[in-house]
Amino acid sequence: MALKFDRQGLIPAVIQDDESNEVLMVAFMNEEALRLTRETGYTHFYSRSRQAIWRKGEQSGHAQQVRAILVNCEENSLLIRVVQQGGAACHEGYRSCYYRRLLPDGRYELVATRLFDPAEVYGYPDRQLQQPNVGEISASTTGLASATQQPTPEERLPREADSEKAANETLGQQLETLLRQLYTAYLYLRDHDLSEQSHTSRLLQERNPTYLLGRLADELQELAGVLEGTHRHQNLQADTILEGSQVGYWLLLLAATHQLRYEDFQPHQALLTGYQATVSEELAVEQQQACLSALASPEHTHRIEGLSLGFALIGQACALAGLSPLEPARYDLEQMRRKGFVS
Repeated sequence: MALKFDRQGLIPAVIQDDESNEVLMVAFMNEEALRLTRETGYTHFYSRSRQAIWRKGEQSGHAQQVRAILVNCEENSLLIRVVQQGGAACHEGYRSCYYRRLLPDGRYELVATRLFDPAEVYGYPDRQLQQPNVGEISASTTGLASATQQPTPEERLPREADSEKAANETLGQQLETLLRQLYTAYLYLRDHDLSEQSHTSRLLQERNPTYLLGRLADELQELAGVLEGTHRHQNLQADTILEGSQVGYWLLLLAATHQLRYEDFQPHQALLTGYQATVSEELAVEQQQACLSALASPEHTHRIEGLSLGFALIGQACALAGLSPLEPARYDLEQMRRKGFVS
């Protein structure tokens, strides 16, 4: 077999319904996941956050029986035709992960009906979902900078005391210190080819923002899943630190790849803004999509807006999980210390 796995040992797999031809989902496989898929006749994938093999439906029961495995012309992606058991492939409860249509003005239109409540299927009864109506259009994802702006004076609660202001300033300074240290380390790995010792340096040498953006999209989805209760490794706080740090990692690598200075996007400010904001689940989804759209833009200002949205999402996640916004950056710095890249 001459399949071309990427430098991380992965290959994307498009999952298609064998009867209807509907695209159900896209995931990644490594050689072991592909071997298990072929041997068992059921799809297995590789989780990049957990660094582990998982079988589709192992928790929900919505397994996928393989009918055929097709290879593209360049031998670097797979199309797998399946019989979807349980009716739904998406962990959000929809038949397909592609349940929204992108409209010309940048808004989303819901085009499918949710078939199950993830809270019930994944065992988190405290989470209750409201079923949107098919055809419902979400708020615009244009006006990218507005989502991370401070609330208006009418919306903002009065400051209770000068001590609260001082505490926020101290928190912001601590965040800036941590994130500057992290970003400086990534810039060093970008400017010095340490590919043999550092996977991060190898990624930065490749200068492939499309790949980095794809990884960011995956981690944003997993961070959202942690908060929704559909993606769990240990517990809410530990998983938020892990996934939040991963989102920050890919954001900083994108910033370094685009040759941005820390002062250009000041992630500590965006993260703290998100931490202090009150955001609905619907708005958070819109911010996630706006973040990715902005970062895909060739415009310098749009990329900066996308970075701000991404770091704001980390702050929001920390607030929802009852964590200090410092924790994801502390976690990342500790990993870098263990590898000897920061003192």
